[in-house]
Amino acid sequence: MKATVIGLGTMGGAIARRLVDRGFDVGGYDVDPGAVERLVEAGGRAVDPQQDGLGEVVLTSLPNDGILTSAVLESGLLDRMDGALLVEASTALPVTVERIVERAKPLGIEVVDSPFSGGPNEALAGSLVQFVGASEPALERARPVLEALGSIEHVGEAGQGKTVKLVNNLMAMGNVVVAMEAFTLGTKLGMDREKLFDVLSRSGARSFHFLKRMPYVLADDYSARFALDLGEKDIRLGLHLAHEQNYAMPTASIVHQIFELGRAHGLGGEDVVAVMKVFQGWAEGKTPTPDA
Repeated sequence: MKATVIGLGTMGGAIARRLVDRGFDVGGYDVDPGAVERLVEAGGRAVDPQQDGLGEVVLTSLPNDGILTSAVLESGLLDRMDGALLVEASTALPVTVERIVERAKPLGIEVVDSPFSGGPNEALAGSLVQFVGASEPALERARPVLEALGSIEHVGEAGQGKTVKLVNNLMAMGNVVVAMEAFTLGTKLGMDREKLFDVLSRSGARSFHFLKRMPYVLADDYSARFALDLGEKDIRLGLHLAHEQNYAMPTASIVHQIFELGRAHGLGGEDVVAVMKVFQGWAEGKTPTPDA
């Protein structure tokens, strides 16, 4: 199967490489030539969406609603897809993918809304959890690509995948903040942090993100597997959905402000677990700073 991946950043690049490894004929496009070159070195092809054939599936993985709208709706991409299937994997608002569906339908283009849970390591291993919003026929067309990337959770129609993704990330980022805040209290009270992690990792306090990300903190490794900037964006989108529903989310609002504090201190390019530095700064009476 011939596929084109548009957006070869941390996640899109890993997805494209996974598809190459699984035997797909993969073309890729990104505004960063270096990202395209990395795909070519991995066995993919460079594609110009304005000129080249795009294949049977086009997968988009883009950082925000504005870029997604520009790349899909304003660029004329849909007019050049010639009936190809669009798999939209970005984290964005449901209304954005609903607009894409509205524009795609008269052109005979089916859209699969498929954001996911997991990072680049999970993408490369084919163990993403994909929140799929699509009709049954569109899902069946997309199944070879989706099964290569991980498990499929069919949650409803296009747009509902985005809803589940944003709810998932609201919960996940809240978990990170509470875990880092509580852990900092333990170390401030004199606990050895390695011992504290060892005990908590086997207790009722453990969670997926605590087990996955706390070892990075213990290694003083804040390189972005999932950047704090992206975490902030996802929380903000979730709060936007809540606002549209007249639903108050005071806890999520506080979590968002912790992420905003991290960004204000220059931590946006580090992993979400860098919110630990905010709490450590308070505990030590210092200003958190990004790694050099």
